[in-house]
Amino acid sequence: MAAAPVCGVLGGLLGGIFSRILIEVAAGLPGAVRRAVSRHPILFALVCALDTAVCGLASGDTIYGTGYGQVKALLDHGVPLPQSFGLLKMIATTLASISGIPGGIFSPSLAVGAGIGFNVSGLFPGTPVAAVVLLGTVAYFAGVVQAPITAFVIVTEMTNDHAMVIPMMTAAFIGYATSRLVFPEGVYHALS
Repeated sequence: MAAAPVCGVLGGLLGGIFSRILIEVAAGLPGAVRRAVSRHPILFALVCALDTAVCGLASGDTIYGTGYGQVKALLDHGVPLPQSFGLLKMIATTLASISGIPGGIFSPSLAVGAGIGFNVSGLFPGTPVAAVVLLGTVAYFAGVVQAPITAFVIVTEMTNDHAMVIPMMTAAFIGYATSRLVFPEGVYHALS
């Protein structure tokens, strides 16, 4: 339970930032930047792709794809993630999304949250890493979609870990509340 508020605040803050960036770019960048992007959309997508590749290289090639394999290896076999995994996965997902190249938000958000939880687990050495990873996952996802009940139900169903329901609910609601301080609505609702 002690890790739930930390994961909630950090996951919600980063989830809100991610949502804000996506919505601000979708609404239109300011002045000269908007004109440059609309005149050169392929160049903009190329710059985003190159920046994503740099993130991938910096992560040791761990952020490509959904992140499922890396998180599964962590949870099933204790294979640690790079400390930069969560942040670099968030940046790469943001770049892919704003470039106009479809890459998804759902699965990458779960991986970003797992990376956040993995980083937070270092602050709680007596707590199982997998438990804190789940808290990070649910907190970030709740911060992005701003649907805390949906977030903890999905993660509970994915993991079948009903012992974690109360800590995950706590992290989800804190993540939701923190995210709303950064951006007032969930990314799916705002994009629709």
